[in-house]
Amino acid sequence: MRFLFVSTDLIAGNLANLLVQEGHEVKLFVEERDRRKNFSGMVQQTEDWKKELPWVGHDGVIVFDDSGYGKEQEMLRDAGFAVFGGSSGGDDLEFERESAQNIFKEHGLDVVPSKDFPTIKEAVNFIKRNPDFWVIKQNNHAPKSMNYVGQDPKGFDVISVLESYASNDLLKKEKITLQKRVFGVEIGIGRYFNGSNWVGPIEYNVEHKKFLAGDLGPTTSEMGTIAWYDDDEENILYKKVIQPFKDYLQKINFRGDFEINCIVNEHEIVPLEATPRFGSPIVHLHSEIHDSPWGELLSAVARGEDYDLKWKKGFGIVILMALPPFPYQKKSAEHDYRGIYIDMTQVKKEEMSHIHFEEISKDEKGYYISDNRGYVLYVTNIGINPEKTFEDAYDLAKRIVIPKVLYRNDIGKRFIEKDLPALKKWGYIK
Repeated sequence: MRFLFVSTDLIAGNLANLLVQEGHEVKLFVEERDRRKNFSGMVQQTEDWKKELPWVGHDGVIVFDDSGYGKEQEMLRDAGFAVFGGSSGGDDLEFERESAQNIFKEHGLDVVPSKDFPTIKEAVNFIKRNPDFWVIKQNNHAPKSMNYVGQDPKGFDVISVLESYASNDLLKKEKITLQKRVFGVEIGIGRYFNGSNWVGPIEYNVEHKKFLAGDLGPTTSEMGTIAWYDDDEENILYKKVIQPFKDYLQKINFRGDFEINCIVNEHEIVPLEATPRFGSPIVHLHSEIHDSPWGELLSAVARGEDYDLKWKKGFGIVILMALPPFPYQKKSAEHDYRGIYIDMTQVKKEEMSHIHFEEISKDEKGYYISDNRGYVLYVTNIGINPEKTFEDAYDLAKRIVIPKVLYRNDIGKRFIEKDLPALKKWGYIK
């Protein structure tokens, strides 16, 4: 089958590589020009995805891995193309955070105060009038490093952070959202949707966003994730959070991966945000959990067909292996490691399925670093015993030699010691 893969900045770029390995014909378009150097020697790339529409045809599948293409996706579907991805309604749900909270409320979820601000100054004034624990959230494709979880009950620290953004020429025009902080365990609940019905099991995931071990340091896009699948549709998290959105997703003709991230505690389930698209690095953990081929799943969802997704039971882990300047976006000659080859001679052939690339290309000498944003690759594993599963993942990570690599060495530790016992105690996991 032919797959035309459209990516903004390679959220799920490795899927294109996996589709090639499954034997499909694949062309990859990357919106960000300086990201197009990745996956050279692995996936054929194109400079203009729209010119490839006759090539993919109505028999092939067009895959979008990010939000922001809603109008194009709807036009393509109207023209008879099979499209995996979101819709205009899905874009609105992710990009208009305040509006999304209203939609959550309409679907029976308990929301907390959340407000969008056109300027940072207005957000500062709002906190001064409403002192409390507040959380700063970025909007659209603004840097996730702008996100900040308030620690002071009067919001002094959040005001200080916002004022620093207001003095930064690169950040001061960004639109941000303030959301009242809720204390508990942050957990995502997701499932694939084919435009009319759910496909496959339910996904639960716990992210690790802080840069340093012990959940210290700046907020990153994500350092790693713990996730598991379940087919119990009576689970309270599924029934309360995801199940009520079936009619809404039908209405907006959504066909892709849909998730709502929440904070849960003993008394409440509070939605934070929706992710109506592939997420990173969770998409790489999907590759670990799934036994079914990606090509079959993507095609079925895009065409609105039912699909019996085969999957592994157990707890999965994904670890980001990065390089400077990560977690910051500014590139510099000092932190440019393009052209350095990574040594995987200690990795067994059967272990390669646990390694997922992002800023990697390949030539006759081997795999090398082909970008300088710092998102090099990801390591995954899944098993029934979480301690053993996570230990094995880190054993593999240690055998991938990347000069000056950095990664958290405690992904899953908090989950085993605190999150999992709390979720079981509160009745969210049997």
